[in-house]
Amino acid sequence: MQIVLLERIAKLGQMGDVVNVKDGYARNFLLPQGKALRATKSNLERFEEDRATLEARNLDRKKDAEAVDGKLNGESFVVIRQSGDTGQLYGSVTTRDIAELLSENGFDTARNQVVLAQPIKILGLHEVSVILHPEVTSNVTVNVARTQEEAERQAAGEDVTAEQADEEETIAVEEVFDDGVEVNLDEDTSDEEAVEVAASEEAAEEVSEEATEEEATEEETAPEAEEAEDESSDNEEEKTD
Repeated sequence: MQIVLLERIAKLGQMGDVVNVKDGYARNFLLPQGKALRATKSNLERFEEDRATLEARNLDRKKDAEAVDGKLNGESFVVIRQSGDTGQLYGSVTTRDIAELLSENGFDTARNQVVLAQPIKILGLHEVSVILHPEVTSNVTVNVARTQEEAERQAAGEDVTAEQADEEETIAVEEVFDDGVEVNLDEDTSDEEAVEVAASEEAAEEVSEEATEEEATEEETAPEAEEAEDESSDNEEEKTD
């Protein structure tokens, strides 16, 4: 369908441009929203007659949008949602949710003004664009958190999902050890204890070797002692005779 634009449309053209668009886009959005007219001879003549008025109206809307942009651009808004330990939301945050949030905070916004590639499905800070006018766009931050306290920590730059992962890892390590068992994880202390254990084992081996040598010596001298004792007994018997 061929249409004439009554205002600037991103990626399409400026006010007064005659362009071709898909029928559905024209019927469902551009024409009902008053952003364009069918490019008929009568409508083109009408546009030229009203052009000055349309341009003046567009300029006023742009000034209003710039005033809103001065207050809205760079602002942050908190959305509280439930999520799993990994930060995955139970649900999502949509353009409708964001439009309602902005309206609640004094910035009257329609959902089609919110630019979101896909619904937000994870905790964190998300940059979102809001089209106030064809030539004026504000950028805001949507802070999605489980609690207000978490939102404040995220705003300060903290990753709350990383902290949750650290806690789970700590719990998993603690479960490996039995209750009541103390484990010293200090590297220097562990090295010293290893040296002491090695020294103790070496000393024990030396004592064991000495004991073995003494036993062997006693076994070797035992027969000689018995022979000496027998000779002594024979001598005493001869003297008696």
